[in-house]
Amino acid sequence: MTPPQPTAPLPDAPTNPVQAKLEAPLSLRERKKLKTRQTIRREAYRLISEQGYDNTTVEQIAAAAEVSPSTFFRYFATKEDLVLSDEYDPAVIAALLERPADEPFLESCREAMAGLIHELLQHEREELFTRMRLITEVPALRAALHRSDNNPQELFLTVLTRRAGIEEPTYEMRVTAAAIAAATAEALLQWAAGGGREDIASLIDQTFALLGSGFAGV
Repeated sequence: MTPPQPTAPLPDAPTNPVQAKLEAPLSLRERKKLKTRQTIRREAYRLISEQGYDNTTVEQIAAAAEVSPSTFFRYFATKEDLVLSDEYDPAVIAALLERPADEPFLESCREAMAGLIHELLQHEREELFTRMRLITEVPALRAALHRSDNNPQELFLTVLTRRAGIEEPTYEMRVTAAAIAAATAEALLQWAAGGGREDIASLIDQTFALLGSGFAGV
């Protein structure tokens, strides 16, 4: 009897595992919107690498991505938002919720972030490095990094409240989420400031060890 042949992937199935995680929960319409966002961002980074952040206009980015400026603004509120926002939140939340429910939250975050960053470095290193380098070098981006709409604190609060089975986060949860969000951002900025030469896994371990010394009971 002839053994069944493996099913070939669909022609448009992503081979990048990070992309696959981002697309998995999305409808076809949402996947198309995600790819448009990514195309706009990819063309923006190409132009910025050629002529600098300040010299790259929204109109130039839109033209390179073959969309109108009005379409650009449907996806990104500003040029700053293009650099500061990303699509990774669902992947981070999924990775955190897959960790054991009784595991200390800092350990869950360390494992989840280390795993995701490892995959990003394997498959999307240049984009991650470009993004973090721009934030370190462009004052307007660095200043806007911790605005409420760019702060990943809400991501960690989402997971903390789900794990606790409550609707509203406690004060302790808000403090913990704010600390984790700021610390992981600083680890990535440190990596980019060093030209991407530091071992990001060691930086993540160091970051969460520092947090653990002050939040050992979380």
